[in-house]
Amino acid sequence: MFTCSVCHSHESREELVEEIFQIDGKYVLVDRIPATVCVRCGEETFSRETTEKVRLLVHGQAKPTKSIPLEVFEFV
Repeated sequence: MFTCSVCHSHESREELVEEIFQIDGKYVLVDRIPATVCVRCGEETFSRETTEKVRLLVHGQAKPTKSIPLEVFEFV
């Protein structure tokens, strides 16, 4: 049974999400990651298998499907 680690809700839905990671000073986007998402607060939870696959992807064991420009703003 699902219990959100943030708000303790028991309601969730399965979604495909995207996350940006910083690897060795370079930002990478991983798209279409399967996640369990809390319907109350939006906290995303990933299975161990998904987490391992993402780790392998971002550490060079796959080729990116595309490249996009990224604008960076500094909050001063």
